[in-house]
Amino acid sequence: MGRVSNAEESADPANDPEIIELATKLFDLARRGDTETLDAYVAAGVPPDLTNDRGDTLVMLTAYHGHAGTVARLCERGADVDRLNDRGQSPLAGAVFKGEDEVVRVLAAHGADPHAGRPSAVEAARMFAKEHYLGLFGVAE
Repeated sequence: MGRVSNAEESADPANDPEIIELATKLFDLARRGDTETLDAYVAAGVPPDLTNDRGDTLVMLTAYHGHAGTVARLCERGADVDRLNDRGQSPLAGAVFKGEDEVVRVLAAHGADPHAGRPSAVEAARMFAKEHYLGLFGVAE
């Protein structure tokens, strides 16, 4: 009891080379900001909160790489804007760190919590002298 058989292990989708290849493709689409192709996959059933092996969601990757339109589309498809990765980082804090103004605005408009994660978007704005975001977050400088 408790031991997984080879048959059970091979039946696990996480071990299926085709699924791994598809997931890799999806994360690459997110990094490149290929909104239409990524949206088609999500519309066909790919979870909008799909995560990679570091806990980065599609929103995290699109936000970090500055693709505001793709972030907006994922948000419209129900992606969790506050889902933290395995390091406790939020998409909003990543966008603040990178200085991606439009992404920050999109995430804020979709209700991203500026206090989520460590460092939070508020902490990142203060840490990296990007105080102009604080007003957007409704936080006093």
